[in-house]
Amino acid sequence: MTYPDNRADLTLLRPDDAGYDEELAGFQTGFRRRPAVIVAARSAADVVAAVRYAAVEDLPVGVQATGHGLPGGHEGGLLITTRRLDGITIDPAARTVRIQAGVRWGQVVAAAEPYGLAPLNGSAPGVGAVSYTLGGGLGILAREFGYAADHVRWLEVVTADGEPRHVTPDSDPDLYWALLGAGQNFGIVTELDIGLVPVRTLYGGSLAFDGRVVDPAVVLRAYEAWTRTVPDGLTSSFAAVPYPDLPALPPHLRGRYVISVRVAYTGADGEDIVAPLRAIGPVLGDSLREMPYAESHTIHSDPDFPHAYYGDSAVLRELDVERAAELLRRLGPEADQMCVVQINHLGGALARPAPNAVPYREGSFLVRLLTVGDRERARAVLDPAFALLADERLGRSLNFAFGAGDRSAGLYDPETRKRLAGLKESYDPANRFRRNYGVSAC
Repeated sequence: MTYPDNRADLTLLRPDDAGYDEELAGFQTGFRRRPAVIVAARSAADVVAAVRYAAVEDLPVGVQATGHGLPGGHEGGLLITTRRLDGITIDPAARTVRIQAGVRWGQVVAAAEPYGLAPLNGSAPGVGAVSYTLGGGLGILAREFGYAADHVRWLEVVTADGEPRHVTPDSDPDLYWALLGAGQNFGIVTELDIGLVPVRTLYGGSLAFDGRVVDPAVVLRAYEAWTRTVPDGLTSSFAAVPYPDLPALPPHLRGRYVISVRVAYTGADGEDIVAPLRAIGPVLGDSLREMPYAESHTIHSDPDFPHAYYGDSAVLRELDVERAAELLRRLGPEADQMCVVQINHLGGALARPAPNAVPYREGSFLVRLLTVGDRERARAVLDPAFALLADERLGRSLNFAFGAGDRSAGLYDPETRKRLAGLKESYDPANRFRRNYGVSAC
């Protein structure tokens, strides 16, 4: 095989090759994907060679770091895996970190911690840092510092013409704008430089209630009222999880309907602020405490094992608590299948404008619904639930489009989508990067 840039050492894997299935494996196991060829990239030069090879063979190109945010299954094409691009370089004086495409957030947290710094990571340490940032990046301290995308200084990207580019707000303002918010639609980002924040510790954790003892709607109403009183720097979410009665689960969770409020805050008055939450009713668990930032993943304790899941999201102007309470009732323990409800409080620094394509900054809440099992059964449960929120729904969040909704509908407001579609015509006219959530004008 001859490659366009003479890289004869490029690792190509086809469906019958040893190691193909292992290379393809990721966190999301619910979609069948059989690319015609996988390139196991070890460097940015490998990514350049892979994109040029795809152009010669007229193949669509996908990219996978950890496999958390897959939009669906597919056959054929070329997939570039970036998990081996795992370099991290901290600049403590500038409070920045250079992150390669395969780095996970937990690695960045660990690398920044000795300097008393923290990244704007999400709740799950196993998620890819670059891909999450390209989708916006709703972090643990989002209401204080904004989206992760708002803090990116520059990006190294391989565009559809096979050319590596160093992109900054000054050098390529349009491409910079599009890359941050549109995922992998405009190229494959091999590295980026992003700001860190001076946070060594925070006040955080969760308050959990037994949903069979305390009415979930009561907790929700109290939570929504409480969010109207908190400072902009406090980030929180509400969650409802009906755990099945399975031996694999910890005894204190088996068969329980757990309603929780999760909090992250860098201020000194956290105990006073959460006092109204503790007054809601008897708690099942209380992990609120001052903690090292390195332990911040325990606030949400997201699953860390690969599995099949489907879901979607809704960015809301306001939260209609009565409709949301009805949603909880429909998706509670009596639902046809297990459904997780999460409601994130937005606003604060998330509402600030930034030179990127992250939309719906005027939203006040983000509702995320997630279920397991068959995709079509998931839609049969989740579509009517989202319909309850239609009057206040601005759109969807790219980072939390978990394959159960339409491929690209509602991910951007009309103005943002129009601009993205125009830039797509300029930078990827053949739509080479189409194994994702698209940005077409329709």
